[in-house]
Amino acid sequence: MDIGVISVRYARALLKSATDQKQEEKVYQEMMTIAKSYLEVPQLRHTIDNPMLSKDKKQMLLQTAAGDNPSELTKSFIQLVLKEDRENVMQFMANSYVTLFRKQKNVIRGKLTTAARVSAETEQKMRQMVESKTNGTVEFETEVNPDIIGGFILEYDTYRMDASVKTQLNNILNTLKK
Repeated sequence: MDIGVISVRYARALLKSATDQKQEEKVYQEMMTIAKSYLEVPQLRHTIDNPMLSKDKKQMLLQTAAGDNPSELTKSFIQLVLKEDRENVMQFMANSYVTLFRKQKNVIRGKLTTAARVSAETEQKMRQMVESKTNGTVEFETEVNPDIIGGFILEYDTYRMDASVKTQLNNILNTLKK
């Protein structure tokens, strides 16, 4: 069976249970933490996939990967995944849950890149602008990149607004070359 199909089915069931228990936000944070743990600690995947490691130890590892004091629902979910011998797809389940949650709650990821640190007020204005255009909630990530010289680059969904000095200088250079 396809890993994508399995992970989406488990994630969909977890989201339904979390929604019924009104814990979808908490489980969302825990699933993001698990997904992040897999990315930051590559050995986690090898350890979880190790058939010699007991289910109890895998349960402890995955609960630790879910963050401090995971919810009972997340603990039960991890236990079910282990019982069904699906721990090798746990990372994909966590990512699928995050994707399904964002779709259900209309959460859009946005990124603001600036040459220098911006104030919280400026960041909030950009967030509000994106939220008004998308009619959704925005998870905003800010990044400082001095290479863009000045201005900003705003990315969300499939939209990219590049108002950086570097890009404008490159455009002028390209125009002069023609």
